[in-house]
Amino acid sequence: MTEAAARPSLIDSGRGVLLLALGLTVIRLAAAGAVHLTEDEAYYRFWALHLQLGYLDHPPMIGWWIRGGMNLFGDTPLGVRLLPALSCGLNTWLIADLTRRLGASPRAAFRAALWYNATLTVCLGGMLAIPDSPASLFWTLTLWALARFWEHRRAGWWLVAGLAAGLAVMSKYSGLFLAPGVLLWLLAVPGGVAELKKPGPWAACIVAAAVFAANVVWNAQHQWITFIKQFGRVAPHGVTLAHLGELAVTQILLFTPILAAYATLGARQAWRERGQAGAVQLMLPVATSAPFAAYLLLHSLHDRVQGHWPAPIFGAMAICAAVAAERLAATPWRQWLRRLAPVPGYAVAVATFAAMALPTPSPLGRLDPTLPLRGWSQFAGDVDDLRARTGAAWVGTLSYGVYSQLQDEHRISGPLLELVERDRYWATDPGRPDFGRPGLVVDLSRRMKVPDVQRCFTQVAPAGELKRAGGPAHNQRYTAFLVSGPRRDVWIQGCPDEISPGVWR
Repeated sequence: MTEAAARPSLIDSGRGVLLLALGLTVIRLAAAGAVHLTEDEAYYRFWALHLQLGYLDHPPMIGWWIRGGMNLFGDTPLGVRLLPALSCGLNTWLIADLTRRLGASPRAAFRAALWYNATLTVCLGGMLAIPDSPASLFWTLTLWALARFWEHRRAGWWLVAGLAAGLAVMSKYSGLFLAPGVLLWLLAVPGGVAELKKPGPWAACIVAAAVFAANVVWNAQHQWITFIKQFGRVAPHGVTLAHLGELAVTQILLFTPILAAYATLGARQAWRERGQAGAVQLMLPVATSAPFAAYLLLHSLHDRVQGHWPAPIFGAMAICAAVAAERLAATPWRQWLRRLAPVPGYAVAVATFAAMALPTPSPLGRLDPTLPLRGWSQFAGDVDDLRARTGAAWVGTLSYGVYSQLQDEHRISGPLLELVERDRYWATDPGRPDFGRPGLVVDLSRRMKVPDVQRCFTQVAPAGELKRAGGPAHNQRYTAFLVSGPRRDVWIQGCPDEISPGVWR
C-alpha cells in the first residue's frame, strides 16, 4: 500500500468536519450581518437591552447571548446573531464528534454534521437569534458529555452533563425533558440501571437544578408569569387530529423527506441493537429525544405545534439518519439516494438567500418568502411621518412583533409602546408616554378593528393606511388610528385581551 493510499481522506481524518463547521459558520456570519432581523429576533434584542433572569415568554439565555454579541459588534444584526451563528458551528462539530463516540465511522460522523445543516430548520434558521439556538447547543452538549462518560466511565462527565442540561433549561423549558430522557436511556441499555445506583446521575440533577433555580426564583418574584404562560398550554382543551397531521407533514418537510426516512430507520435500528456489543449506540440520542417527541405528539392532539419547537432534537435525529444511511448504501440506487439526501435543504436555502438579494419591492410579489423581512426602515419612517402629520405624541402597536421592529429601527421620534401584553415590558421604563395627549395606534389591518380599539380608548379616529415593502400581501398592509382618552392605565394594565392578536411562540 502506498503512503498516499494509507493516508486517511479529508473526511475520514476528521478535518472535513472542522472545515465544514468553519465554512458554514463564515457563510452564516455573512448572512447574519446582511439579513434584516425577524420580528422575534427584534423582540429578543429588546430583552438584551433589559437583562433579567427571566421574561414572560422564555428563560433568559437568548437575551444574554444577544447582549454578548452586541457588546462586540454593536446594536446591529451581526451583533444580535453573532453567538447563535457561532453556536451552530460548534453544534455541528459536537454532533460529528458525538456520532463518532457512539461507535459510528468517521464518514458517518461527517455525514451527520452535513445532514444536520441540510435540514431546513437549521439551514435557514441556524443563524437566527431565537431561544432554539442555545437550547439546541446545550441539548447536544448534554448528550456529548454523557457519551464521554459512557466511553471512559469517568464520573466527572456527569457534572458536565448536568451543567449543560441546566443551561438548556435556561434557554427553553423543553430542556426539562432531558431528565426523563436520560433516565429512559439508562433503563434501556445494559449496565444503565447500575449507574442509577451511583451518585453520578443524581449529582447531575443537582447541578442542573442549581442552574435552573435562578429562573425559578425570578418567576417566584414575578407572579410565576413564565411558568403560567408556558406550562398553561400543556393542559388539553379538546382533542383533534388536525394538528397531528400538520405536525407530521411540517416536520418531514423541515427535516426534508429523505433525511426523515433515514432518521426513522435509525430510530428503529437503535431499539433493535440496544444491547449488541459493537453496535452504534444510538439509544442515547433516541431515548433522550423520546420524552420531548412524545410531548409534542400529545400537544398536537389539542393545539398547534410550531415548526421550530422540535429543533433541539434535530441533531439526535441527524445522527440516526447518518448511521442508518451507511448501513443501507449497498446498492447503487441507495448510494445515489444517500448523495441526494442533503440536496433539497441546501437548494432551498440557496434559493431563499438569493430571494433576499432582490430589490424591494420584490419582483416576486406575494410569492416572495422574504417579505416578512423587507421594508421595515421605510415603514418606520412612514409611521413617524404620519405621527407628525396627525399631531400624535406617541405611537402604540397591538403586537410585540410590530413594536419590536419599529423599536429596532430607531426612527420613531416620540415614545413607542406595545399596548396589549404589558407583562412583556417594564413599568419602570423611562419611556412612559403622556397619555393626556393623542397617540397613533398602528398594526396590521387584519388586527385593527374600530370596536376593539374603542375598548381601550374613548376617542378613535381613522388616521390612514400604510404599506410595507410594496404591500402585496395581507401581512404588509397596516391601519392607523388616532386615539385619546384611555379607559384604563394602559402603561401598566395594557388594553383588554379582546384585541390581543393572540401570537404564541
